[in-house]
Amino acid sequence: MAIKVAVLGAGAWGTALANLLAQQSEQVLLWAYEAEVVEQINQQHQNQTFFPDVVLPDNLKAVSRFADCLPGCDLVLSVVPSHAVRGVLSEAAPHLPLEVPIVSASKGIENDTLMTMSEVLEDILPIAYHPMLAFLSGPSFAREVAQGQPTAVSVAARFEKVAHRVQQAMSGPSFRVYTSTDVTGVELGGALKNVVAIASGAVDGLGLGTNTTAALITRGLAEITRLAVKMGANPLTLSGLSGMGDLALTCWGGLSRNRQVGQKLGRGMKLADIIADMRQVAEGIKTARSVHHLAQREQIDMPIAQSVYRMLYEDLPAQQAVTELMNRPLKKEIYS
Repeated sequence: MAIKVAVLGAGAWGTALANLLAQQSEQVLLWAYEAEVVEQINQQHQNQTFFPDVVLPDNLKAVSRFADCLPGCDLVLSVVPSHAVRGVLSEAAPHLPLEVPIVSASKGIENDTLMTMSEVLEDILPIAYHPMLAFLSGPSFAREVAQGQPTAVSVAARFEKVAHRVQQAMSGPSFRVYTSTDVTGVELGGALKNVVAIASGAVDGLGLGTNTTAALITRGLAEITRLAVKMGANPLTLSGLSGMGDLALTCWGGLSRNRQVGQKLGRGMKLADIIADMRQVAEGIKTARSVHHLAQREQIDMPIAQSVYRMLYEDLPAQQAVTELMNRPLKKEIYS
């Protein structure tokens, strides 16, 4: 497809999506904050930090200025960590083209405002850009996308025609995109599953079995659905790719950074030591704080999410969290 694409963020996910789009677009311009990453990509056609074994296409060029990638592009992807979205997109805003889809591939909820990424973007961008916002989510490890392994995701936009434009631009032989108009459901499924994945990792770190993990994932999905529906989502969205699909991947998959955080919690490590040992962002760490306050604000019972918050920020031992969850009052499985 003869289009020009701008990708903001040269982390693992941003690089993987830029690599994917370069194989089916005329040109991809990848904005990177670090000068050394720009140099690596342009001179060696590699991102040594994340994918030293992946050779990037010649039509993928890295830049360090928004003015060098955004004007004149046909599609924009925002792929920076959720806590950086407000700052990066505020700076990029003067250079964004009008009437072009702006796709957020960041999964998280702001700590201070409790805003989803759609609310953050609508808060910082002029209203003329709002109808073109879209949100990508679903079971998609960056490394597997970079390797060209078959992947299916969802893209949600308020207007079906915007989601369809993104679908047509991003779909290819190894990347299948489904559309949705349920922005709230797709966003919350993608953000909240990271918190449950930390809990899943803790189960593994404790040496517990697959019975425990299966129960945790199922009840975690129930919590996610309760909150998402309260905030306006379609419950069926949470049974799809951006809900159950992404949750299963992140809870079970060995490449999941959030699961790895949980494993370390289960083995008794403290949050400060876990963060010091990490090279990449695990969105669930910050999102757990947001969910803790969001559940209180919306008056939604989310015992697994609350346990993760307490393990991270109140030093609750993982084994005690399991004991408390198993001793909660008995109830019906399905209730309104």
